This record gives sequence, C-alpha cells and structure tokens, in this order.
Amino acid sequence: MKTAKLKGSAEEIRIGKILCIGRNYVDHIKELGNEMPERPVLFMKPASSVIGEGEKIVIPSYSSDCHHEAELALLIGTGGKAIPVESALSHLAGFGVAIDLTLRDVQAEQKKKGLPWEIAKGFDTACPLSEFVPAASVANPQDVLITLSVNGEPRQNGSTALMMHRIPELISYLSGIFTLEPGDIILTGTPAGVGPIKSGDTVVAEIAQVGRLAVSVA
Repeated sequence: MKTAKLKGSAEEIRIGKILCIGRNYVDHIKELGNEMPERPVLFMKPASSVIGEGEKIVIPSYSSDCHHEAELALLIGTGGKAIPVESALSHLAGFGVAIDLTLRDVQAEQKKKGLPWEIAKGFDTACPLSEFVPAASVANPQDVLITLSVNGEPRQNGSTALMMHRIPELISYLSGIFTLEPGDIILTGTPAGVGPIKSGDTVVAEIAQVGRLAVSVA
C-alpha cells in the first residue's frame, strides 16, 4: 500500500487514484509537436508507481528514452462528485512536487498505433512524489515556480501561471468523470523543458512554497 504524507501530520494517507493532466502548458505542447487540446488530456498512473525522496527510478528494459516532467501535485482531502469550480479548492488537503516519468519512445509507438499510454506512464517508479504541504500554506498555487535539474543542470523552469486549464477547473472537470475521494492525487501538467534521463543521473524538482524532491536513476 502506497501512502502520502502531509507535513505537520503524523497520519499516513492511503493513495487512491492518480489522475494526470497532459498538454496543460502551451510551450510543452509545442516542444513535443502535439495538437492543442479542446479539453484537458487525461491519463492515469497506479499508486504502485509512486516512489519518495531519495529513492531510485528504474527505467524498464523495454525503453531507451525515459523523460522527466516536473509537476504540481494536488492531494484531495474532501471527496466529491461534479464539484463546482467556485468551491473546488476547498476539496484540497495539500500540494506536492511530482515527477511524471514518461517512456517517450514507447509512448510515441503507442500513439502511432492508437493505443493507450499506460505502459509508458504507469510502470513501477514512474511517479516520484514529495510529501505534501497543507493547502492553506500556499498563498497562490496558480503562481508558483516549477524547476527541475538533472545532475545540477537546469532543465525546466516555468510558472503554474502558464497553465491552460487552471487548478479549480481541473478539479471540477475530473470530478465530473470520476468521484474524487480522499487520498486521490492530481498531477496538473508540466511546463516546457522536458528531456531524457539515464542511469546514474540525479534528478531534483522544486516548487516554490511547496517543496523539493530529489531522486536518482538506478
């Protein structure tokens, strides 16, 4: 069983669904040559894909092109269905730092065949995740800086202000498809600058007011 930790609380929260948003930053859409979506692009990761601070990423043998994608993670504290945009933020328990790992070569092949991406997005260790800070401790989650470096080299640097679909909209939209439950996690998309990682690399993602997450590649 995978659990999430909320800073300042001794409780370990069982992780439920991990709902992920793709193509939520214009510059990232352009760097991958993807089409602009009419609605949020949605995929999922299993809870078994989560690893924590200091743990190791294991790139599956069926891929030779694993990419990092730093993201703001949302932890659901109060569940709901068809949540109105106006009250969406009240359903959050906390914010965290996530790295959405993507097997880009496998994803490209799956997309070419019109097949789902799970084997490129949901493998074991595909979701490095920090502890969460209480939602109330982040003054404006829609204006925090996301950065990521590999072996000290800056790769990603973008603000959540650049999101196409903003946080309350995402919570409302997703709750219209799935009932959101305490312990569910939402990954809100990545800014531009994604790139490959390899064995021996150290990957550090940071989000202002939220935290820092460091993992390495086995």
